[in-house]
Amino acid sequence: MAKKLFSVDIDYDSCKSCGICYWVCPTHTIVEGELQAPKISDMDKCIGCMQCVNLCPDFAIEVTPRKVVEKK
Repeated sequence: MAKKLFSVDIDYDSCKSCGICYWVCPTHTIVEGELQAPKISDMDKCIGCMQCVNLCPDFAIEVTPRKVVEKK
């Protein structure tokens, strides 16, 4: 079965480091970084649930599909 991969991009110019994204991320793809700014820990963990995108008050996060990797 193939696993879908997603690219998570954070616009740090728009981000106010509120922390909502890393509080709602079920896979801990986005974690708390330096000075409470969000940081991507491992982009391959992202399941594309879009919670971070939907709850970001600054519209600073974009999640887009990447290539598909075949699991053996």
